[in-house]
Amino acid sequence: MTICATLRPWGVLVILGVFLGSCAPQAQRPQEQQTAQEATPAEPELTIVTTFLPITAFTKAVVGDRATVEQLLPHNTDSHDFQARPEDLQRLSTARVLVKNGLEMETFLDKLIENAANPDLKIIDTSAGVATIAREKHDHDHDHDHDHQGHSHGEFNPHIWLDPKRAMQQVKNIRDGLIAIDPEGAAIYGKNAAAFIQELEALDALAREKLTPFAGKTFVVYHDVAPYFAESYNLKTTYLVGIPSVNPSPADVQRVMQAVQQSDLKTLLTEPGQEQVFESLAKDLGVKVSVFDPLERAPSAADLTPAYFLQRMEQNIRNLAEAFGAQQQAYRRPDSIAVVGPWMRLSAPLGTAL
Repeated sequence: MTICATLRPWGVLVILGVFLGSCAPQAQRPQEQQTAQEATPAEPELTIVTTFLPITAFTKAVVGDRATVEQLLPHNTDSHDFQARPEDLQRLSTARVLVKNGLEMETFLDKLIENAANPDLKIIDTSAGVATIAREKHDHDHDHDHDHQGHSHGEFNPHIWLDPKRAMQQVKNIRDGLIAIDPEGAAIYGKNAAAFIQELEALDALAREKLTPFAGKTFVVYHDVAPYFAESYNLKTTYLVGIPSVNPSPADVQRVMQAVQQSDLKTLLTEPGQEQVFESLAKDLGVKVSVFDPLERAPSAADLTPAYFLQRMEQNIRNLAEAFGAQQQAYRRPDSIAVVGPWMRLSAPLGTAL
């Protein structure tokens, strides 16, 4: 240690500074810089690309803060209308993981993946092992049985995320796929998936409570989104059009009118942004118009979250029960749903209408 000082004539020692090695600071030696860098290596960030709202919500629920999740489709665009952009290709070319719904919901992916030329991209198909329902065909569908902006009429109906039971399997598929890709995150993925599955179980319990009194009845939605939900709760469903881009035929309108009369429906369930389509028909039938949100798009990018998905599904269940004539009641969330993860909203107090 060197002490830098000056000695005044009168003998008083004034200490100016104490330094290790010398009176002036020294630059870090190259060898020391290399050692510091080796001690804290920068790990590549796990980037996950998802396709649309429910897949994004499920993936964020499982991932938590461990990875970056980026949705491919704009928040206000669904797979029926999606047009790929150059930035979408760039995302896939650098991503490590792609999570999709499957069941031919995202046929636009085939060309994008090919052009991205990313041999390290791992793909998680959330529909793996999920019990499927064949797509229902009506006479007018034959004129439109082709690809509509990347969404085709496949063999099976793809809307599995709207059934809480099947959504649980999708979450498990995401969990297992991410553990295989990133085994060091297994504990995080497992814990987060379990917490979100609890929330889906609460949705399932709510649906059974609200809809069991209406077993066997038929409800009407705007397009063919609800066969899985209907099957899970012993209901039947019909729709005005097979996909949103198809105009309804007279036979479609007649089918809807029969369903309303047979099930004594109080409400037609349309989709956000499509309310006007049902207004004149509802007026003729003397019923109301409400919403069963297929959750294929969100109002804003900030709504691409697990909490938004859960909230909208709860609203779908209440709206459907009211369409059958049920009185609106407060929903008492089960005591078991007390886990709060980084992605979850706080549970409402018991007895609070959500």
